Amino acid sequence: MINLLPPDKKANYSYARKNVGLRRWATSLLIILVGLGGLATYGLLSFQQSTKSYEKQVASTQADLATSELPKTEAKVKDITGSLRLAAQVLSKEVLFSRLITQIGYAMPKNAVLSGLNINQTTGGIDLNANAKDYVTASQVQVNMANPNNKIFAKADIVSITCSAQTLTNAAYPCSVTIRALFSGNNPFLFINQGSK
Repeated sequence: MINLLPPDKKANYSYARKNVGLRRWATSLLIILVGLGGLATYGLLSFQQSTKSYEKQVASTQADLATSELPKTEAKVKDITGSLRLAAQVLSKEVLFSRLITQIGYAMPKNAVLSGLNINQTTGGIDLNANAKDYVTASQVQVNMANPNNKIFAKADIVSITCSAQTLTNAAYPCSVTIRALFSGNNPFLFINQGSK
């Protein structure tokens, strides 16, 4: 087919075809831009909605924690912590008496016998009462208890020594001595020091 149209008309038809193509591309781009704008708007709105939802959840959780038993639980935890500290303090002062008395017996000088023990609750020490044959032996009890090689006491002081006339009840040991002693820190006869052996 031969196109017998004048050149001006041909050029107009050619530009008309190009204009239709450009119009289609412009319309497509406009539709795509509107779609992207709608998608961005939806994303922002859903983001704001989820942010508000999470803020409500956080506020609700904080309100629940404030009204729940959190203060009571914290008080219980503090009470338990205090109880554990008290238990540790008590155990640090617990004495293994069977081993302690045996060691004190080894440390006693000849012609002296242990007659009593009294634990002093406030100072962590002990009062020892012993009977001895004479005054020198009674004072030797204090020297032996203060000896660091025995690993019993860090310090031992004589409270009193009394010697009375011999009678039938105290014929062998007429003197009595009272010693106040403080346990040494590395005493193996304290319960708390048993793990350090």
